[in-house]
Amino acid sequence: MGLQKVNFKNKSGQTLVGRLELPVDQHPHNFAVFAHCFTCTKNLLAVKNISKALTSSGFGVLRFDFTGLGESEGDFAETNFSGNVEDLIAAAYYLEDNYDAPTLLIGHSLGGAAVIFAAAQIRSINAIATIGAPSSPVHVKHLFKSDLEEIQKEGEATVNLGGRDFNIKKQFVEDLENKSLPETAKALRKPLLILHSPQDDTVGIKNAEEIYVAAHHPKSFVSLDGADHLLSRKEDSHYVGEVISGWAKRYLDIKDGPKSALSTKHQVVASLDVEDGFTTSMKVGNHYMVADEPEDFGGNDFGPSPYALVSAGLSACTAMTIQMYARRKKWSLENVEVHTSYDKTHAEDCQNCETDSAKIDTFHREIQLTGDLDAKQQERIMQIADKCPVHKTLHSQIQVISKLVE
Repeated sequence: MGLQKVNFKNKSGQTLVGRLELPVDQHPHNFAVFAHCFTCTKNLLAVKNISKALTSSGFGVLRFDFTGLGESEGDFAETNFSGNVEDLIAAAYYLEDNYDAPTLLIGHSLGGAAVIFAAAQIRSINAIATIGAPSSPVHVKHLFKSDLEEIQKEGEATVNLGGRDFNIKKQFVEDLENKSLPETAKALRKPLLILHSPQDDTVGIKNAEEIYVAAHHPKSFVSLDGADHLLSRKEDSHYVGEVISGWAKRYLDIKDGPKSALSTKHQVVASLDVEDGFTTSMKVGNHYMVADEPEDFGGNDFGPSPYALVSAGLSACTAMTIQMYARRKKWSLENVEVHTSYDKTHAEDCQNCETDSAKIDTFHREIQLTGDLDAKQQERIMQIADKCPVHKTLHSQIQVISKLVE
């Protein structure tokens, strides 16, 4: 996956900093812009996980810091909700000028409200997804409710949000009060996906209902049962990314773009960014998937491990070979199941079995046959299983030739 640091200017000429995540070995079929939650940044783990799930499905995703947050220039105290919307529009222009115009907007919390307002002003947008979004931007006032009196009286106040101090000015509060999200959603007439947790105690589930009622079809709602507002569990954020990807493809033009300049015409491409641990994006033929390691090994368990993938190849090849043989023989084999696992075990026949190092790579394979087969047919099928191409490859001498691609 190509992870690029990008910079672009907002309406006031300040530099906004983002990360553009691209899928493995292909031009994205669509570009998306992600709007993070109030006072969060582009590097929130949930934002990164959702983006990764989308890029694994062929999307290019731009996530960036709003003005005055994270790495972006500007003073947060001088910003307001309208400025967030303008930042989103600037991000869309950046993609249009340098890559392709974005077709999907995704917003989390207050960012979800912002994408609805921004979608009304970005012509290329064909689908919008919100996550835990308030039905009115003014909802965030409750986060600094105890300081509202000081803000109104003094014009500003220092507010502690999530353990950090932010200077909130009167202009921010007034701007929130002047925005009507239901009216904007009603006039939008673009496909809308609303994801919200019934257990969200920051932005209640009632907000999702109000957005849904206001919007026109096509509109969809997905309950994130058990998730918290910030999608702290990686399982929740990864699920959200997969759901958005599957839903959006119904409303977007999914086309094959030109291959990347680094394409080497191999069947499999694996790409791993420095910040991703073991979670590896892969292009396998024309298909996209993720490889990973189990959590007890330091991974996220978002996909099979490398050895599990090898075992999967052996299982799939065995099943295909057996069914192909049975069909040719016109035998009654309704189903074949192949269960394979990998381990290192002591060799059955070795000269140094007393040493701990005398272990060999071992695949344990169990085959279940369903059908009207006699004992002789079953015995022959087990012989055929050992003739599957992957099985024969694993038993033959192989070589791996590597070269550095400039």
